[in-house]
Amino acid sequence: MRKIIAGMQKIQILIGGLFLLLFLITVVVQMFTRYVGIIATWTEDVEMYSFIWAVFMGASAMVYEKKHFTFTALNDSLKNPQSVKKLSIIISGIMMIFCILMAYYGTQLTKQFWNYTWVNIPEFKRGVTWICVPIAGITSSIYLLDSIVSDCVSLANYKKGAK
Repeated sequence: MRKIIAGMQKIQILIGGLFLLLFLITVVVQMFTRYVGIIATWTEDVEMYSFIWAVFMGASAMVYEKKHFTFTALNDSLKNPQSVKKLSIIISGIMMIFCILMAYYGTQLTKQFWNYTWVNIPEFKRGVTWICVPIAGITSSIYLLDSIVSDCVSLANYKKGAK
């Protein structure tokens, strides 16, 4: 199961990286077209929506790495490894609630905008743009569940070793 989850994270990093590359290329194209006096209005939509995908895929991938959200001052002040694991479980649980809501409302958002079109490229649908929100919510929830299970197993093993 761990290999599947690690593979999901690698795919998300790849997708996020590709969208970030697309964003950067589009920015360069936009700068060039403005310099030479060519109108390329499509670049605004591509920049905005590729950046959205890059951010949501990257943010979700960082949940797997546990580089998302921590209370470092509180975490550093805890001396007991069990307390650190318990804090990690609490933080992951709170984040999981947020990610489940993000998946649910992201799905609603995607449905609502599914048939809306991009302003400058009317052939493209906005729903495809916003599907990254529920994807990020679902994958983040999976990563957090894995983290919670891992921390609980670690706590249980620590207690068994202490007896």
